Amino acid sequence: MADATTQRLAFLDWIRGLACVLMFQTHGYDAWLSESARHTSLFGLSQLAGTLPAPLFLFASGISLALVIGRALQKGITPGHASRQAMLRGAEILGFGFLFRVQEFLLGQPGAPWTDLLRVDILNIIGIAIILMGLVCWLAALGLAGRRANAGAAGAFPRTRYVVSAIVVAALIALGTPPLWTSHAPHWLPWYLESYINGVHTLGVPQPWLFPAFPWVAFAFAGLAFGFLVFSPWAREHATATFGLTGVAGVLFVFLGRWLDSMPLQLYSVYDFWHTSPNFFLIRTGVVLAIIFLVFAWCRWGAALKGFAPVIELGRTSLFVYWVHIEFVYGRFSILAKHSQSILAATIGILVISAAMVVVATIRNRVKGRGLKALAFWHRTAGAPA
Repeated sequence: MADATTQRLAFLDWIRGLACVLMFQTHGYDAWLSESARHTSLFGLSQLAGTLPAPLFLFASGISLALVIGRALQKGITPGHASRQAMLRGAEILGFGFLFRVQEFLLGQPGAPWTDLLRVDILNIIGIAIILMGLVCWLAALGLAGRRANAGAAGAFPRTRYVVSAIVVAALIALGTPPLWTSHAPHWLPWYLESYINGVHTLGVPQPWLFPAFPWVAFAFAGLAFGFLVFSPWAREHATATFGLTGVAGVLFVFLGRWLDSMPLQLYSVYDFWHTSPNFFLIRTGVVLAIIFLVFAWCRWGAALKGFAPVIELGRTSLFVYWVHIEFVYGRFSILAKHSQSILAATIGILVISAAMVVVATIRNRVKGRGLKALAFWHRTAGAPA
């Protein structure tokens, strides 16, 4: 059995790698299947699985940030400095998001409109989420500078404040999503700013295929709270019990969300279960927690750490493979003709893309620090599809 530290880090890589695999199949079928093939149960299941990568990436970014901030504080770094470093990391990823949009705009010429440069994509919102998480951590630690002297002791930093603050912010974002998409949409803002709140883009109404802060950033804060809990001294000493409780909590969240959704009394005048409902957020959080339990079990007792691990390779450089695969699925260099393939042809294409991304990720991981330092930013943005 691998040591506990290796397991904890491997389960984070496995979560991101799993999100990449789910993303490949969703994007592949969506980009390549013909119109007739899109009216099949396989395509429906593919799109259902496609609802998981974004929550997994965002949840993992929260866990990663909790790990980074926790380590920094235990080394004696002040909460303010640790939070500022987190916000700078978020700004870096946001910058990558804008750079990605510039690339897509240039490669999409002459047909791509200039408004695509300001589209809210998953990289943009992960960057925003990390900035906001760093800010909330700083606010939660205000007035605690005097504890710096004790920061070297395990668990001495204000872990409870961070956990409670993250849970409160996640809940507020989830509860605020329905009105901000409908009755209280901030139409007074320019569309490119409003889009970061509810995803209107230039179309006047929220678009479910975009990634606005409401509700997506709530998953990052849920991951932040979970990360501070799972890396606490007690959880480190009782890893099996911790992740067992995680699985139980996931199941309870699913049932709680379904029960709340069945209640006759609703809080909102306009209710959209699949896109804005806090109950659906609770259910998806429960599914993510259940997946985390299964991933940890696979890393602890399964074969995840034995021999070559393609999913972990993907997870270690998930931003890179996200960036690259888009061009070979949706972009100008698509390996198959778009919207014209049978299920068999699209499936083969997905297998080819997945295998190619594993090869690319493995090479990237092996050459890290060996002459490719200029590309180091592809790896150091842990938690993004990052």
